[in-house]
Amino acid sequence: MMRTQVIVAGLMVVLTVPAAAQRGAVNDAAEVQRLQDSAYLVERDLTALSQRDARRGEQLQGRLEELREEIVYLKVKQRKEGSVQRREYSDVRDRLEVLRAEARTPTRSTASRSMTNTAAPAPTFLEVPVGTEMDVRLTNNLDSGTAMVEDRFEGTTIEDLRVDGRVAIPSGSVVRGVVTAVDQATRTNRTARMTLSFDQVTVNGQAHPIRGTLTEAIEGSGIKGEVGRLGVGAGAGAAIGGLLGGVKGALMGVAIGGAGTLAATEGKEVKVPQGSVLRVRLDSPVQMNAAR
Repeated sequence: MMRTQVIVAGLMVVLTVPAAAQRGAVNDAAEVQRLQDSAYLVERDLTALSQRDARRGEQLQGRLEELREEIVYLKVKQRKEGSVQRREYSDVRDRLEVLRAEARTPTRSTASRSMTNTAAPAPTFLEVPVGTEMDVRLTNNLDSGTAMVEDRFEGTTIEDLRVDGRVAIPSGSVVRGVVTAVDQATRTNRTARMTLSFDQVTVNGQAHPIRGTLTEAIEGSGIKGEVGRLGVGAGAGAAIGGLLGGVKGALMGVAIGGAGTLAATEGKEVKVPQGSVLRVRLDSPVQMNAAR
């Protein structure tokens, strides 16, 4: 019954979209890229669902794979023709929203347990604990050949970060990073290196200091829709590999070591393109205002 209600709610969202928004063409590649981001978030929710209900997770995974193929089609079509029909884009977007709603629906046993719990007053502040990870889409290009120590760069979070069910860091929050060390590739030093750290997140116009370390860097999808890892820190690859469905990295020659250091392995500069998703681990607790 609960699952049916979620599906109906998702369909109502689709039906209430103004007709004018369904017409016309999508010319901005960033809009199609947002479909890829949504598919990535659905994959994360399905991974969590599979731990509770493997059968249900497998059923929904099949639908996600079909949607991924349609996203690839739209990306290729836009690249070749310059645009895609708004109705094609909207159809995939809305189906992703419905699928994610289903993936996040609690199982009956989980819902029953939640109903028996006594509601407690919501705290004014939320503390994001040490070890929490968040995914940040890079808004700059990073290149060890041109970067300098203390260069700043930014990215935006692509999903709400929740603590005890409440939003601590909303999606779209700006995360600031800094280049803390860089070694360019030379004739005598063929191993270029670049170390990144993160020192600030801005939520609702208020800046909060953080200490964050890079653990993963995921390249923006290519023409085949594949998402590849730039590098993997020790013990960190299994989780992200599972989230991406085991897809192997398309960009070779870069590895991530401890302390957020990217190292080239083929005598070239370390390059992290705009649009890459950086996974950031918090190395100190952060106290945030709880979202209302």
